[in-house]
Amino acid sequence: MSAVKADPRDQRELLRVQELDTSIAQATRSIANPSQAKQLAELEPQAAEIRGRRLGVTGELEDARAELSRLESDVEVVEARMARDSERVQHTASVKDVAALEAELQSLRKRRSDLEDIELAIMERIETLEAQLAGIDAEGAEIGAKVSQLEIERAAEVETWERKRSDAAADRAAIASGLPAELVALYEKQRDRYGIGAARLVGGVSLASNMKLSPSDLADVRSAADDEVVLCPDSGAILIRDENS
Repeated sequence: MSAVKADPRDQRELLRVQELDTSIAQATRSIANPSQAKQLAELEPQAAEIRGRRLGVTGELEDARAELSRLESDVEVVEARMARDSERVQHTASVKDVAALEAELQSLRKRRSDLEDIELAIMERIETLEAQLAGIDAEGAEIGAKVSQLEIERAAEVETWERKRSDAAADRAAIASGLPAELVALYEKQRDRYGIGAARLVGGVSLASNMKLSPSDLADVRSAADDEVVLCPDSGAILIRDENS
């Protein structure tokens, strides 16, 4: 029993308050953990792995392009040297100088050929890396599209739950404001302490604890006046009684 008394109709209204509190709690949990959260959490490691691979390939590609640029500069230097030597061959009358210049030109031609072979290999490497990067970007775009869609769905779901919570809170406030302050205070106290503020007593079973009251407890409850506010001995919730209790 409790020291609080209240009209049985007001006591029954506590069931509506409890139902709305349950809805508010459900909405709060759903807002904190929307249904898309698990999928988004599963996609994050995949996205991180793709970012890691992209970073690695991008680094290799930048190194290869830098190496190609250096080789192109080396080829330009060799070709400039060859042009100068060819010009000298045309304007020198010394057989010895011509022979030396021809030998150097031969060496430069070999050097240019070697550089061009390396250039070709690096260009092929760049092409391979660019293809890898394109593939990685396609994977990233696919994951990104999934994440974006899930985030849109999550935002819509959260908005829906927030609206439901707001509506339930407004309805609860309206109902609670029409009930005796002492009764509402007791309900709040029991709900804060035990998790459930009010529940029906049906066939001797408390729907707060889902347990049948002992014969002595049930006798005490059934002998209480209609305006007496009685508490569940197991859950602490206010027991709402009717002809089926």
